[in-house]
Amino acid sequence: MTSPAVTAATPAFLSHVSRDTHPLARRIWRWLAAAGLVLLLALLARPALAQGVELVQLSTQRTEEGLELSFSTRFELTRAAEDALMKGVPIYFVAEAEILRNRWYWRDARTARASRTWRLAWQPLTRQFKVSTGGLSQSYASLPEALASLRGAAGWRIAENRDLEDGGRYYLEFSYRLDTSQLPKPMQIGLGSPQGWGLNIERTQNLAADFSSSLVVP
Repeated sequence: MTSPAVTAATPAFLSHVSRDTHPLARRIWRWLAAAGLVLLLALLARPALAQGVELVQLSTQRTEEGLELSFSTRFELTRAAEDALMKGVPIYFVAEAEILRNRWYWRDARTARASRTWRLAWQPLTRQFKVSTGGLSQSYASLPEALASLRGAAGWRIAENRDLEDGGRYYLEFSYRLDTSQLPKPMQIGLGSPQGWGLNIERTQNLAADFSSSLVVP
């Protein structure tokens, strides 16, 4: 849908060009204005789903235990996040998955929701990086090794079989982000969406009749 500001401003701009410029220049300016408008509308219509994170693989599979999700991403820490980490500030990554069922008569129903959090911290005494999740922790000698351990998950159960009804139309809403809300409170004051901390991605994916889905990016 065209922005009201764009719609209102464009005719005034073109009328100004028409009064003050040569006929050939007017045609050129009109073409440039039209091309610019198309580009602007395309940018406005494009959903901002990813910031600094590339989703490499995302899949679901139904098993005897429930619906399991596997995913992997590619990203590097921003300079601001790495500086804070090396100064002793732990940082957190969160993956969230929701299973929703299409309903023609009302809003879609959320049938399951799951989240997983990874805590990444630098330990200066041992000069190691520690990653903690789900009550388990592991130390790594280098930052690349630590990041590799939290860029994805395999066989993560996000729904129980009792939550899934055969014959329905379901879809997955998935997100993965560096969670700035878990930064120390003094760092959050006035930051809003902290510049230089943006690492996130969102994805919506339809599920097949057997609740499977697959996305693989080369």
